[in-house]
Amino acid sequence: MEMNSTFLPSNSVEYCYQNLTRSCIRVSRSSNGKTVLYCVLVMIMLTNVLGNLVVIASISHFKQLHSPHNLLVLSLATADLLLGLLVLPFSMIRTVETCWYFGPDICRTHSSVDLFFCTVSIFHLGFIAVDRYFAVCDSLRYSSKMNNKVISYIILTGWILAAIYSYGSIHSKSNDEGLLSTVPMMACEGSCLLLFNKLWSIVDILTFVLPCSAMVVIYARIYSVAKSQARKIQNMDIKSQTTEESQAGKKRKLEQKAAKTLGIVMGAFLACWVPYFTTTVVDAFYNYQTPAVIFDGFIWLAYTNSAFNPLIYGFFYPGFRKALRIIITCRIFHNDSSLFKLYAE
Repeated sequence: MEMNSTFLPSNSVEYCYQNLTRSCIRVSRSSNGKTVLYCVLVMIMLTNVLGNLVVIASISHFKQLHSPHNLLVLSLATADLLLGLLVLPFSMIRTVETCWYFGPDICRTHSSVDLFFCTVSIFHLGFIAVDRYFAVCDSLRYSSKMNNKVISYIILTGWILAAIYSYGSIHSKSNDEGLLSTVPMMACEGSCLLLFNKLWSIVDILTFVLPCSAMVVIYARIYSVAKSQARKIQNMDIKSQTTEESQAGKKRKLEQKAAKTLGIVMGAFLACWVPYFTTTVVDAFYNYQTPAVIFDGFIWLAYTNSAFNPLIYGFFYPGFRKALRIIITCRIFHNDSSLFKLYAE
């Protein structure tokens, strides 16, 4: 990342700490510019927090949503919510003010927590893809393969591996070893950069490429099987001549619905994360030439995936839309609301 540090104060330049000779340069922004930027980033945070809270409340409260698949969605929403509550406020201030005012210790903690929750989120997206594969492609044995016990072990494994990777790399300082002379911004006061050297940039991108590749292959297979199943059901209805035209029309739409849903899932995931991971690995091998404002934009684009997740993995599945209406209308406070039927089984 191309940034400059300063060592001698100058009246024409703004600094994060005016009284320190080794203060980082502070990018000057107008009051209107800051206001607009704060509003945009606050909206991203609110979407993240409110959306994931609805998913967590829905799955936790309504008994009909107590399923192995939704246990994965619940864990994903928890990771995304914690990212929105614990990481994004500090990242927002750093982005708008272009300085880090919370000290080096909190900076390293923030970076490790940031990497931790993002890695957990990516892992869970891969887990959900595997779960959907067994649900569609091996439906007869799905309940035995993906029960609550198995899902719980998978979730625990995902959180533990993400913790080992994020806290191990950040707090051991192995991720940015040797970068002090390459990136002068790391030596000045008021900076908080999460950068990776060549070795760890490759390790970091593998945490994205492996789950992403698995998701692409799995969702392609799911779509193919769903398409075949929809065609078989339609043919059976036509041969038996017992299906009304309206029902036949719904059957024909299954294929389009599957394609649309899977397209949204993969499209949002790739659009949010590919720019960040691509820049991370390219920068490590080309002396960190990406301008700070562009790199920061890619970071926030990746953050938005945690705001999209509750919309995609929550509200695109049966029952969540009705659960949202029940929550908004306060019917969730009825004594028997946990037993409400949210969708036809």
